[in-house]
Amino acid sequence: MLIAITRQISPRFNECELTHLDRQPIDLDLARAQHHQYEAALRELGCEVISLPPEPDLPDSVFVEDVALVFDEAAVITRPGADSRKPEAAAVARALSPYRALYTVEAPGTLDGGDVLRVGKTVYIGLSSRSNRSAVEQTRQILAPYDYTVQGVEVTGCLHLKSAVTQVSEDTLLINPAWVDRSLFGPVKFIEVDEREPGAANAVWLADGVIYPAHYPHTQRRLTDAGLRLKIVDATEVAKAEGAVTCCSLIFQA
Repeated sequence: MLIAITRQISPRFNECELTHLDRQPIDLDLARAQHHQYEAALRELGCEVISLPPEPDLPDSVFVEDVALVFDEAAVITRPGADSRKPEAAAVARALSPYRALYTVEAPGTLDGGDVLRVGKTVYIGLSSRSNRSAVEQTRQILAPYDYTVQGVEVTGCLHLKSAVTQVSEDTLLINPAWVDRSLFGPVKFIEVDEREPGAANAVWLADGVIYPAHYPHTQRRLTDAGLRLKIVDATEVAKAEGAVTCCSLIFQA
């Protein structure tokens, strides 16, 4: 059984952290409606959704992906790069504790889950403004007993590694090659984002389909042409907070 942990939109979502975008007003009612649509898409693609209540004092807390990494064997509670986000981890750790043994990233390591892409037994960690080499080394040590390879990856021009590349099928990555070097990922297939949509490389791959945002129609067409089954969701409001569809859930086998 697939579990998807999500968290509801904070009433202070308009105070979210921003690094690469100018602040725009976020419509909270629309954000909540879009988040409910996203949760419905997860259910339609086979997930049991565990929806955590909103955190009134944590603006970015809907982005549960950033505070934990969930593998088949264990989970890693991260240490987010933005200080305002560090308190988000406690509630997610409690939600994960029935399912996995928990490890933690310690200072001076900083790590956002949005910087972590697992492809098979290889774990790529973006070296970004939010995640550093200490966290890469700590994650390598945590996962070594489970035979994972952990590799740091330079990221430029975007917030997280998964802003630049995500997996969309067993052997295919969706990528913006201007933000990350495609040669780092070995012998896989690539679909490049449309150059008019630099932020379009983020998608959620599940066995029964790919959750993809509606506001990237040109890249959407490339994915459809490649034979992928898409579940399209509206995600304009989380995008204003430098979020994307992977950011809003932690998906794992129970």
